[in-house]
Amino acid sequence: MAVNGNDILVLMNGTAVANARTSEIQVDGEVIEISSPSQGQWREFLAGRKEWALTLGYLVFANTDVQRLIDVGSTVTLLIKGRNADDSTGLTGTAIIKTAKQTYTRGNLVAGSFAFQGSGPLSIPT
Repeated sequence: MAVNGNDILVLMNGTAVANARTSEIQVDGEVIEISSPSQGQWREFLAGRKEWALTLGYLVFANTDVQRLIDVGSTVTLLIKGRNADDSTGLTGTAIIKTAKQTYTRGNLVAGSFAFQGSGPLSIPT
């Protein structure tokens, strides 16, 4: 069965990110070109190192949410899991808050976002 975006939670240091509206996770794998003695015309590759990143959009709900902007550079533990699921069914990893952004538009709700850069593995919680 398909999952609704509302059914996925992102927890930062054990607490669900309040008012989260959107989140997007990306895992990339490097490919390393190798030289093969048997393949003169075709390129060959090996799998290399991996990296991951997560962006998260949220609604700025309280005046104290403005203070989230100075969290840039902090190291946090993230857990991505289903709303009613056990932690062991999700993914966890350590990340650095790379970007914190808030947009203030007259007449609209205030929106904020975080960009997290994974530091180390993204793994299944134990």
